[in-house]
Amino acid sequence: MAFPAPTLEIGTFSCRDFITKNSRKDTFTPIDPFSLVPKCKSLRDLKQIQAFSIKTHMQNDVFFMSKLIDFCTADPTPASLHHAHLLFDQIPQPDIVLFNFLARGYARSDTPLNAFVLFLKILTLGVAPDFYTFPSLLKACAAGEALEEGKQLHCLLIKYGLNDDMYVCPALMNMYIECNDNGSARCVFDRIPDPCVVTYNAIIMGYVRSSEPNEALLLFRELQGKKLKPTDVTILGVVSSCALLGALELGKWVYEYVKKNGFDQYVKVNTALIDMYAKCGSLPDAILVFESMTYKDTQAWSAMIMAYAIHGRARCAISLFREMQNARITPDGITFLGLLYACNHSGLIEEGFRFFNSMKESYRIVPGVKHYGCMLDLLARAGRLNDAFKFLMELPIRPTVLLWRTLLSACSSHGNVDLGKLVIEKIFEMDKSHSGDYVIFSNMCARAGNWEEVNYIWKLMKVRDIKKIPGCSTIEVNNVMHEFFSGEVTRIEHRELHQEVDKLIEKLKLVGYVPNISIAFRPGLENEEKEAILRYHSEKLAITFALLNSPPGKTIRVVKNLRICGDCHSAAKLISLIFKRNLIIRDMQRFHHFEGGKCSCGDFW
Repeated sequence: MAFPAPTLEIGTFSCRDFITKNSRKDTFTPIDPFSLVPKCKSLRDLKQIQAFSIKTHMQNDVFFMSKLIDFCTADPTPASLHHAHLLFDQIPQPDIVLFNFLARGYARSDTPLNAFVLFLKILTLGVAPDFYTFPSLLKACAAGEALEEGKQLHCLLIKYGLNDDMYVCPALMNMYIECNDNGSARCVFDRIPDPCVVTYNAIIMGYVRSSEPNEALLLFRELQGKKLKPTDVTILGVVSSCALLGALELGKWVYEYVKKNGFDQYVKVNTALIDMYAKCGSLPDAILVFESMTYKDTQAWSAMIMAYAIHGRARCAISLFREMQNARITPDGITFLGLLYACNHSGLIEEGFRFFNSMKESYRIVPGVKHYGCMLDLLARAGRLNDAFKFLMELPIRPTVLLWRTLLSACSSHGNVDLGKLVIEKIFEMDKSHSGDYVIFSNMCARAGNWEEVNYIWKLMKVRDIKKIPGCSTIEVNNVMHEFFSGEVTRIEHRELHQEVDKLIEKLKLVGYVPNISIAFRPGLENEEKEAILRYHSEKLAITFALLNSPPGKTIRVVKNLRICGDCHSAAKLISLIFKRNLIIRDMQRFHHFEGGKCSCGDFW
């Protein structure tokens, strides 16, 4: 007598669909659970297959269990990882392949170090790791910034003779880099007798992530010298290095290299080029790359929107977003970050809130701390400090120290000492080591004539051994990057440059320049000394150097590590007028385009 085949519903299909009936009506071919696993759409589907396997006595088949664990860890969620862990624990004698699946899953999760609990278990069972094991464990260490565990793994892989493996070494270097130990990463690289391009890529990208572009570019030159063929990952590292340096001429050479060697077929490379040109101060070149792309994904559109935003072209950023919508490209959090940034630096409060609400309500994008920071800054720059404070206190997340610093900067700009004092106390509860906080609050109090508070802050800096971060500006002249620090007079050529700055300042005074000594307060300093401090700010040194060493009419591009001060901003406007030069200054927050005595920011920064 025939009996009905068991039915297993998975998503929209049934196991009955997989039963192949023979010519005789009383026989059938059993369902093969192996064939069902690739059809799974969710963990619920997988559990149904697992239940069916128990009924058919396949739950002890190690190969089948590995398929289940592989599914759970390929795109892990907390629930799928927990289930994979339970499956693993049910296996009496798990092999290293099963562990590798789990280690891979944990390395991609929010709890990467849980992989080590299982690793100790398999070592106790006498299961030896292989060359697939260590990369996942090292990635877990990198994700969890677990340097000590990473060092122990390094010792263990040496014991197993895998320290020269081509797959292990890049993961080992990446672990050290993510744990902020570039020295150890470089030691691993230097010990490799014949590094391949993958190894070079790992160390180059490591230097890029840790903001050491010069080291990354030197390694690229070394790679070229060894006749190794770079990959798109290599080029991404090189382009990103140019962006960090603000080296436009070098970036243009890289762009020609990209086109010549066919790397312009990669969307990510083109996106990086847009970002590079934008950060090097050449918006037209960024637009050219964007418009030449045959295919543009969300990241490419977002990069161009952000390019417009940091250059103060808010309306262009918004218009491009409309084009993106018409092209039916789904925006992401970075897209909206660019839009909010554009509104922020142009004072478009209503538009900013409209985009912020649309992001949450229409696109179901959960705002991150950077989105909240833009909205806070948008209110604060417009002088709505009480609204900004209320916005900050009502956030669904705990305010970070960066958010409080945003409000402190606005309090300084608008002279609200009372609120500034409350904010600085909040900052000191979280971080007392950042010199910029002390300087901003001190200058704010000095402008208000609150000298008692000023003296207290400077004494506090001395007691806590807080050193002021020196201003640093870089400029590219004749394909060479030159670096200047505020007040630096250690070399003869810098003394000569100071003399040229003196001459420049005298010319500026003839057309109305008045040094803003209120932002150069130091206890015990006379006005002449305060003026001297302002005079030799790093951006003034860089601009003077460029005026002396570049042809008339050539655009001057400066990259500064800190925010440009009001005095240098005023001086740059006059320099652009007197010398008929376009100046582009990139500070830590945005670009300032100076032309004909005006700035693109409209003094709203």
